Amino acid sequence: MTDDTENSEAGSAAEDDWAAAMAEQAIAEAAPVAQAQTAQIFPAFGETDGKASMMNELDMILDIPVQMAVELGRTKITIKNLLQLAHGSVVELDAMAGEPMSVFVNGTLIAQGEVVVVNDKFGIRLTDIITPSERMRKIGR
Repeated sequence: MTDDTENSEAGSAAEDDWAAAMAEQAIAEAAPVAQAQTAQIFPAFGETDGKASMMNELDMILDIPVQMAVELGRTKITIKNLLQLAHGSVVELDAMAGEPMSVFVNGTLIAQGEVVVVNDKFGIRLTDIITPSERMRKIGR
């Protein structure tokens, strides 16, 4: 009888392990596919081990170059007028003199500023930084 008791205990332990594995599988299948793929590609990216970990993650992207552009203004002209442009032609833009210039990073408006001259080169002094919530509002318009 002792053997039967041991066998039934071993059998129930195996069944418990099997049930736990099945429950774990069901949870894994219920998780979103994108989240599972991200976890596999970047297993430690979402984990927060404190400020040191966050700084290490930021260090990975700090050297990535981005394209920054300042827009003076825009206009629309016909192809006929475009072909008539020559040296010395003046193209009128929609921006008013003294109006803030738009600053874009990779095509996304991030700030506005005013033109300055530094060491005989043009520069821009940022006067207004666009917050992420403001960017979302502008997209919704």
